[in-house]
Amino acid sequence: MSHPPAEIQVDLSLVRQLLLVDYPRLADARLFLVDEGWDNFTFRAGEHHAVRLPRRAVAVTLLQNEQRWLPILAPRLSLELPLPVHNGSAGPRFPWPWSVVHWIAGKTAETHNFPSADIRLLAENLRALHQPAPEEAPQNPFRGVPLPTRTPGMEQRLHRQRHHPGVAESELTTLWRSCCETPPADESVWIHGDLHPRNVIIRDGALVGLIDWGDLAAGDPATDLACAWLLLDEPASRTEFLETYGADAPLIQRALGWALHMGLALLDSGEPRHVTLGEATLQRVLADAWTVG
Repeated sequence: MSHPPAEIQVDLSLVRQLLLVDYPRLADARLFLVDEGWDNFTFRAGEHHAVRLPRRAVAVTLLQNEQRWLPILAPRLSLELPLPVHNGSAGPRFPWPWSVVHWIAGKTAETHNFPSADIRLLAENLRALHQPAPEEAPQNPFRGVPLPTRTPGMEQRLHRQRHHPGVAESELTTLWRSCCETPPADESVWIHGDLHPRNVIIRDGALVGLIDWGDLAAGDPATDLACAWLLLDEPASRTEFLETYGADAPLIQRALGWALHMGLALLDSGEPRHVTLGEATLQRVLADAWTVG
């Protein structure tokens, strides 16, 4: 699996033109590309803002979900969020809606060693987020869904990566089946949907924010609790996180399944920064496989 190609080209000149017409207060701000993810381009605009533009048609709905729902969810959380300050309109220069958002200063969490204070803060914020979602909340066919529905994709990735060092095909298959047999979630709550280290912001050595809310949806909170294995290197830290959150055994088992799924997806992406994270995640999953549940 490779990085999906952009369906539209975006450069600094285009972003400046969009701002000049639609949000002129930032038209003269210093602009530079921060990241080109799977779904969006992100440009820094001055000291306190960023511009997010979809790079694929499939990402348009995700960005609109951020625009509509993130301001509603934000008051529940003490962490900083990239709240939209302006919703840009589609037009002749750019065919899809786009956003100006608050910039959260800091760095992503790939190398962060989470102390107890950060572990508690993350668990408490997720507990506050994971409240029943209304009927009109977005549904995501890839996140928050019952684990068994992800079996075909998991099996395909596992087959492709079966010769990768550290991929124990038999053990991972057995673990996945066990997780899929766990009782499903009994309620649908708000979830972030994509809690990997590049969406967690650290500043001055401490957790301060969560970004990239395009996958927010109603679903199983186990999807988010998989971050225990994506973020936390030590078994004791994962235990502290899950106990602080108040997760019961079925929820933890489903979260372990989601971590397995996400670890394989990262490994299968082929992107070096994701491959490294996928390898680490699968190592942690296997380390906990027979002690969880």
